[in-house]
Amino acid sequence: MSGLSLLAALKAFDATARWGSMTAAARALELQQPTVSAHIQRLEQEYGVELLYRRGRRLELTAFGRALLDHTRRAFSAEEDAHALLAAARSRYAGRLVVHAIGPYNVVPILKAYAQAYPQVSVAVGVGDSRTITAKICDYQGDVGLVLNHVDAEGLHSMPYRVQNLVVFAPVAHPLAQRGAISIHDLQGQRFVIREEGSTTRRVFEQELAGRGIQIYNALEMGSREAVREAVAQGLGLGVVAETAYVPDPRLVKLRLTDSAMCTRVHIICRAERRQSPLIAAFYEEAARLASQLSTGEPP
Repeated sequence: MSGLSLLAALKAFDATARWGSMTAAARALELQQPTVSAHIQRLEQEYGVELLYRRGRRLELTAFGRALLDHTRRAFSAEEDAHALLAAARSRYAGRLVVHAIGPYNVVPILKAYAQAYPQVSVAVGVGDSRTITAKICDYQGDVGLVLNHVDAEGLHSMPYRVQNLVVFAPVAHPLAQRGAISIHDLQGQRFVIREEGSTTRRVFEQELAGRGIQIYNALEMGSREAVREAVAQGLGLGVVAETAYVPDPRLVKLRLTDSAMCTRVHIICRAERRQSPLIAAFYEEAARLASQLSTGEPP
């Protein structure tokens, strides 16, 4: 197989693996579906490997296919970044940026500044927990991620963005709500509505409680901040959330802890080799500018 035909076959395989079907891959590569299929079959026959399981209309990667995809994603992501750099030079930044964030509260101010500076860039935003976001960025399923706390993963670049304190909040009828300021020891034995396992906010909160020898009752686990807030407002327990994500509600009271400085730290991550890709670099620049404002107390 010549160098050019091998490259075409690898592109067909990579696109099929990314998009999940040969039809979608053909559309992305502007080829006919039989051409994509022939490229992949030629790869398998030439090298005596099996890359995909064909289960009806569904395609699944074999173990060898997953190993090859790790290499093709690195290679073709670099090619895409080169195209993006050239396109940015010609069009003053245009293209598509995929961002994954732990929630809207930190990412939206960056997106607003980014949209004002680069109106021709289309941005897609996904929301998830820090572990899922990190996995997506590592796997080239997104360009930039906003996660909680430092990520120590090989091949990732991480930039601190902001520190956010954790706050406890209560329904207005709760006895602690009448006091406003409380000690963390006042939480002993209290019922809590808590986020699901994997939440960084929950982990930081539970580590603080364990370090102080305080035990609470996890009465209810919920899968989102909005669900926690509503359950607390309905009187099902106390809640804890990052202060940036606390939404005032007449049914709720934010409690000030006088003897605790629990916090999480928001970081922005991307693949290290893609840090200077034009659209990603521009996102980091806007985020760094806002982070500087936040550190001096200015509103973003």
